[in-house]
Parts: sequence; C-alpha cells; structure tokens
Amino acid sequence: MTVAEKIELLKQKREQAQLMGGKDRIAKQKKKGKLTARKRIDLLFDKDTFREVDMFVKHRCINFGLEKEEITSDAVIVGHGKVNGRVVFAFSQDFTSRGGSLGEMHAAKICKIMDLAVKAGSPVVGLNDSGGARVEEGVDALRAYGDIFRRNAKASGVIPQISAIMGPCAGGAVYSPAMTDFVFMVKKNSHMFITSPYVIKTVTGEETTFEDLGGAMAHNTKSGNAHFACENDEETIESIRELLDYLPSNNLEEAPDIMMDDDPARTCDELDTIIPEDAKMPYDMKTVIESVLDQGHFFEVHQHYAENAIVGFGRLNNKSVGVIGNQPLVQAGCLDIDASDKISRFVRTCDAFNVPIITFVDVPGYLPGVQQELGGIIRHGAKLLWSYSEASVPKFTVVTRKDYGGAYLAMCAKSLGADMVFAWPTAEIAVMGAKGAVEVISTYRSEINKAEDKEAARAEKIEEYEKAFSVPYLAAERGYIDAVIIPHETRICLIEALDAMASKTEVSPPKKHGNIPL
Repeated sequence: MTVAEKIELLKQKREQAQLMGGKDRIAKQKKKGKLTARKRIDLLFDKDTFREVDMFVKHRCINFGLEKEEITSDAVIVGHGKVNGRVVFAFSQDFTSRGGSLGEMHAAKICKIMDLAVKAGSPVVGLNDSGGARVEEGVDALRAYGDIFRRNAKASGVIPQISAIMGPCAGGAVYSPAMTDFVFMVKKNSHMFITSPYVIKTVTGEETTFEDLGGAMAHNTKSGNAHFACENDEETIESIRELLDYLPSNNLEEAPDIMMDDDPARTCDELDTIIPEDAKMPYDMKTVIESVLDQGHFFEVHQHYAENAIVGFGRLNNKSVGVIGNQPLVQAGCLDIDASDKISRFVRTCDAFNVPIITFVDVPGYLPGVQQELGGIIRHGAKLLWSYSEASVPKFTVVTRKDYGGAYLAMCAKSLGADMVFAWPTAEIAVMGAKGAVEVISTYRSEINKAEDKEAARAEKIEEYEKAFSVPYLAAERGYIDAVIIPHETRICLIEALDAMASKTEVSPPKKHGNIPL
C-alpha cells in the first residue's frame, strides 16, 4: 500500500466515523428534536478548535454475537478544544450508535479525557445521551461505571465538571452526573432515574410517567438533582458556555475577568425605596441582586428549586462573584431543608473554585413545622453553617431587612467568617421578631398582664422593642456590622470590599477533610 493509499484509507475511516449510527438513526434522532453527538460538540466548542481523541476505539466484547457488530467510535465522541478561548475537555455520547450504551472501551475513552483534563487543569463537560450499561458486556460495564465515578470524586474541587442530560440517563449512569458540579437537563427530551416507571410499577404497583418521574422539571423543582432546565439542545449548550465564563479552569486559578462596561461608581437609586413600609410585605430580592450586578445580569442556578433561596453568578466590576439571597416573595424567605441544601452546595462550589461570595439577607428564621424537624432541619441547617464557616474565599454580607435568630448566623454573619458585613437602615437584627420577643421577655409579660388594656400594652411593648432592638445599630456598636449604608451605596461598597479583599488568604489546620453533616 502506497503512502497516498494509506492517507486515503485514513480519510475513509474518518468519514465512516462521521456517519455515527447511520443516516436512518440520525434522522430518527433529529425527529425527536435532538441534535447528534457531533453537532453538540460543534456547538460547544469555538469554531475549528475541537480535536477528537480515540476516534477508532472499538469494543472488545465477544458475548451474544456482539463481536460481529461494529459500534462507531464505541458510541462516544471525546476530545478537547476551546470554549470562549479557554481549553475544555468533553465527551458526547452518541445515541445513534447502539443507544449510546456504555461498555468497557466507551468508559475508557471517557476516563482518558477526564484524566487529561485533571492533568491539564481544564474543565470537563459531559453530554449524556445513553440507554445505560451495555448489557452484553456484563460486569465489565459495571466496573467501567465505577472507573468514571472514582474519577468524578478525585476531580471534584480540582476542575469544574459539568453534565448535560440530553436524552435518557438511567440506572448507574445517573450517578456520574450527580457527582459533578452542575447538571443541565433538556425539557421533554431528557430523563434521569434509577429505576424506570415500568420497574416501579412491577415492584411497588405505583404508576408514573417518564416525565413525572425523571423529567427536567421533576429534577429541577422537586428532587433538586438538576440545576438548569433548558428548552432544547442549543439553549443547553449555550448556557454551558456562559456558565464556564464564571468559573476558573481549575482550583489554582481565578475566573476570567470579562469587560461589562458598567461604571463601578454607579449608584442603585431604586434600592432606596424597594423595602416596603410594612415589614410583612414582600419584595423581590432578585431586583436587588440585578440592580447591584454589572449590567443587571444574573446567571441564576437552581432557579426552580427551593425558591425561597436564590443562588447564582454575576459580575462586579468585571469580576465573577457568587450571589446568594433570601427571597421574601416565597415563604417570606424562611430557611428550610431544601434551601439549606441549595445554599450549602453553592457556597462549597464557589469556595472550591475561588469565586467570592456575596450574601443578601432578609430572613425571618427557619421554617417551623413537624415535617421540617423530623425531616432533619437540624442536620441540613448545620450544613449551611458548616459551608459558610469552611469557605475561605472573600465573603460579604448585606442585610436588607429581617435577620433573626439562628438564621442570622446561617446567612453568613460576622461570627461565621464574613469578611465585611453591611446593613441597610431598614435592617432588623435580633434574636427574634418583636412580637415573639414581647411574649418571651418576662418583664414585658408582667407589665402587659398588669395593664387594664392588655392589647394596647402589648402593641406599645412591641413598638418599644422594635425601636430598641429591631435596628442595625446595636450590632454595629459591637462590630458585628462593619457599616450601615444607604441602599443606593450597595454596589459601590461591594466593589470596594471585593477590591480590598482580592488577595485574601486563610490557612486551615492540616487535616484529611472535615466530617460535614451529610
């Protein structure tokens, strides 16, 4: 064979790989509204930067006649390229090739890419679209999943790991995405569950649907297993590209600055009137967040889950920041089990990747109730205390209104390690609300009981307590608040604080790891 013939043979093999599972299966994939594995890769990476690895890998299974079957690229495309100019590694499962099923060599390709990503200090993105383990390969397929899981754990906190569920993801396959930092799902086309509706009906008699059990909105609103729900493949990939811009390539770097063309000296005048006169009236904390951030752009994470809490990314003076807030519009912004988990996870993610944390506080306390207590609110609430206490990135807190009791601590108080705490004049920092305090304080109770008009006396004591204690100044007198600021100054103060603490360092005592209350 001549050199020219050898080159021609290579071209033919490349062309064959491009055909994936064949025209009929590609057409079927498109009919479902799904992009092919290769098209997804093309959209993820900057034009002409993707370099495929292991294109010609083949399975080695000789069971059930599989040795006679050709599975193009063993049903997964892997490689590296650039996303917004930075190196990223990725794999994209090909559902048109034997349902994207995972076997020994399929997993070996994924593991190779994950290993390279860790060595290079670059993010890894997984585009999941698979029918699950390749049954013909038996225990080899199961072991292969284990190889991936172990790498997910080892890479956690070292490089960003992002998963997109773009088709089925069932059984053992669900655990790898669950171990990554962020999970995207496509509405209607993606499903994620341990056991299918058919198995559940057989075993328990319960009837459900694929969408109700494992659809994008089920995992975004109820289980919290997914962070984003997107309309289609294109939106999913574009959102992944945007998310990567808020993160560094690895834990030794910082997220890239991106010019936002927003004046760092800009005031937020609309915030001076956002707090209602009536303390029982809600307002939208997202308005506060968007007012402060560069160009008002807030990239929300876990938008549909535990909506009494808000988490997401934005920029201040072009720098990436993680933003957390209570949402007075939902359950008055109370903390509960799900909100505690949601915030804790986000705090740890930001801390792992050197993203400063800003917390906006308006919290009346923890949500009371038997269900919450028996569901483990103590343990879940402790995660939040743990996460903030452990985080060593710059941490800034802004108290806009209510900040009561244990929730005062949980939302990154000074004693939990906040570097700078700011409070608006409308801040109410106390052990509890005035009404509850009047019922608890014995001198108040005694005076009320002696009064002829007990209701008038109670109202008087509530007002007295509010004036004396439901203010930011007592906390400021003790140094728990660094500054009481006019709301419109919030953006300026945060930018100055971020600049002042840019070189922050904290040294922890040597240990293998803490024992977080999971």
